[in-house]
Amino acid sequence: MKTQDFYYDLPEELIAQDPLSDRSGSRLLVLDKRTGEIEHRIFRNITQYLKKGDCLVVNNTKVIPARLIGEKIHENQVSVMEVPGAKIELLLLKRRENDIWETLVKPGKKAKPGTKISFGDGLLVGEIIDTVEEGNRLVRFTYKGIFEEILDQLGEMPLPPYITHQLEDKNRYQTVYAKYEGSAAAPTAGLHFTKELLDEIKAMGIPIANVTLHVGLGTFRPVKVENIQEHHMHSEAYQITEEAADIINTTKQNGGRVICVGTTSCRTIESAADEQGIVHAGSDDTSIFIYPGYRFKVLDALITNFHLPESTLMMLVSALAGRDHIMAAYEVAVKERYRFFSFGDAMFIK
Repeated sequence: MKTQDFYYDLPEELIAQDPLSDRSGSRLLVLDKRTGEIEHRIFRNITQYLKKGDCLVVNNTKVIPARLIGEKIHENQVSVMEVPGAKIELLLLKRRENDIWETLVKPGKKAKPGTKISFGDGLLVGEIIDTVEEGNRLVRFTYKGIFEEILDQLGEMPLPPYITHQLEDKNRYQTVYAKYEGSAAAPTAGLHFTKELLDEIKAMGIPIANVTLHVGLGTFRPVKVENIQEHHMHSEAYQITEEAADIINTTKQNGGRVICVGTTSCRTIESAADEQGIVHAGSDDTSIFIYPGYRFKVLDALITNFHLPESTLMMLVSALAGRDHIMAAYEVAVKERYRFFSFGDAMFIK
């Protein structure tokens, strides 16, 4: 199967640049994975497609303000206040040890081991100590105080490059149930839920299983190989509690549907399930790559956003609903002028 099999043409003006003022007011394309039948609804109508006995699985990771813009410190500089150096941008990807992070550095040619970068006039200083896979850099940070507080002060939300507008409210790139910090990108399908909508779902007798997968940029990296089976996914850390595993396993045993909110929740439970479809609690890393031909062990239905052409996420939804149904649905979404990507509209694959 070729990467180009998952290409579709998207007019640039359909890429959502700003979140809607009402999270649950976005549009919802409902796709029947068996028949390919399509319905057009509003996201808060999702309750009409859920029933007692189902469960929702959500990813409660929290995005950190992982984008840092600093200046290179020259070797002979006495103080970081002296002469401004070259601008360097860091994106925090994964915490390796307390003060050592795996990062994406731009421009990379200015980021050789030994390079020091000042952020916030020396409030935070990073030293590049090594190069790792894909050209990422390991950076050791030095600072006075609490790292998270400094990051909150200096860092920006790591919005995807296709979003060019400034985000006025940092919380709009967080789900309302975000809890555990560690992601470099939001699990965006969850952005459509409000606390009120979640309360309504719980009142229907539908339990919510909270899992945690810290989203790295590997999920969004372009597939550069022609044959998709040669693509290598980066690993991401996940955790599933006993409570979440029990909710999911009980739902399956009782014949209910396990409905994942987002591809990250899907990848988490599929990674933690054995061949019998039983989800096991615990922490691990996953580099699972789901593409057509994959047999889902746990997931029955998926709430998701509209994804980039030729992305691994297009391949995942095609594994669930069939490539032909997905490509036809995307063609309809473009024609009906749905909003695409992180701040865009949603799809429910039932």
